Amino acid sequence: MTMTQTEKPSTNGKVIALAVAGAFGGFLFGFDASVINGAVNAIQDEYALTATLTGFAVASALLGAAAGAYLGGRVGDRYGRIPVMLLGSIMFFVSSVGSAFAFSIYDLVLWRIVGGLGIGLASVVAPAYIAEISPRAIRGRLGSLQQLAITIGIFSALLSDALFANTAGGAGEPSLFGIDAWRWMFLACALPAAVYFVIAKILPESPRFLVLKDRETEARAVFQKVWPNGDVDREIRDIRASIKADTLGQRTGSLRGKAFGLRPIVWIGILLSMFQQFVGINVIFFYSTTLWKAVGFEESSSLTISVFTGLTNIAVTFIAIALIDRIGRRPILMTGSIGMTLSLATMAIAFSQAVTVGGEISLPGAWGGIALVAANVFVVFFGASWGPVVWVLLGEMFPNTIRVKALGIAAAAQWIANFLIAVTFPTLAAVSLPLTYGLYALFAALSFVFVLTKIPETNGMSLDEANTLLPPKNAAKTASKNAVKQTEVR
Repeated sequence: MTMTQTEKPSTNGKVIALAVAGAFGGFLFGFDASVINGAVNAIQDEYALTATLTGFAVASALLGAAAGAYLGGRVGDRYGRIPVMLLGSIMFFVSSVGSAFAFSIYDLVLWRIVGGLGIGLASVVAPAYIAEISPRAIRGRLGSLQQLAITIGIFSALLSDALFANTAGGAGEPSLFGIDAWRWMFLACALPAAVYFVIAKILPESPRFLVLKDRETEARAVFQKVWPNGDVDREIRDIRASIKADTLGQRTGSLRGKAFGLRPIVWIGILLSMFQQFVGINVIFFYSTTLWKAVGFEESSSLTISVFTGLTNIAVTFIAIALIDRIGRRPILMTGSIGMTLSLATMAIAFSQAVTVGGEISLPGAWGGIALVAANVFVVFFGASWGPVVWVLLGEMFPNTIRVKALGIAAAAQWIANFLIAVTFPTLAAVSLPLTYGLYALFAALSFVFVLTKIPETNGMSLDEANTLLPPKNAAKTASKNAVKQTEVR
């Protein structure tokens, strides 16, 4: 929606309120994905798990997330954005209660997968809803609320984990009503899940979905409520044109190409998503408490460190929001790659100095502080670059005719990469922490080369202009030959 000069600031307030409400799904996304951080050690002790099974228990939610993301768009286009939000909130609630009262590792994994389905649904429907109710002039900033909500959800999960564990004297110790603290960590998600359900019940349906289903009168009513001074007729026309283009794209757009069966641009999107996860960022948010305990920090200190890391993640997201439209995507990504490479390499060196004293592992001298600073520097560089910018690029770089399909493939690749990192970390860490972080540092260094050689700059361009940044191979020669032929004909 293009804002008119006469539009009142209060109108923006209505849209912002809807965007904030829609982004609450991102909060649950971050909360549910990270809440297991403080419970990992207690779960491992409770069910006598091996490192491999521990990794699978942590990562199982990501399998559900992949399925939820795949189904979210289809269900949302058929039944509406609001029903998907309601379904997601129910899954979050059921997963929270089920995980809290799990009687074995097997049903705990099942409940985590259910929560993962909710994560996947939220990862699709929340940004879609925000985009569809936001004016074009502020759509980018409102879209960034999703990433901000995710980081706040991560921080809230880490904070609640710390509160439950520290007040009980440990994650495996009894807390309120004799229920173990780690079980309360999962149960804490039930409250925001219920709030999300209430929010979804009072939100208006997406105008784009209403037009898609030939419910134009209802769509007009939504626009007039949240954007009373806007050009509703123009927006309805634009939505119809967009729907027509999407329909055409579904019929004519193909992901197939000569590069291992896919078009090169699709592979670039897949690799971009995989590099975002292969630097190991979610190891920090899934296992940081375990990590710091493994090198000598007390559990309470480890949880406090994790909370601080989550707070840092929130703060640096604002850096990306402020800079992404000013200096461009490529410079931010490459700077992030350099910072991540150096900080991860420093962590690898620090953990290589670990010693065992009286059966306990610790980092001697200043190495503990160096590892701690390096981990948070890593979060700073990731949160200000690869965290938010990758999603922006994925929304800009694909041609109109394959955008939805290609985004689905790239998102699935990201969830799978996330799963692989989460499930392998306990085993790799048991072998060698320096090797593990050295591997992540290698991927960070490779991500710099990848951006330098393969990623186009889309800053300041419309989506149609961005489509021309990666033309087919030899397209320039072909165009030159055609121009020569046209000149000769004349």
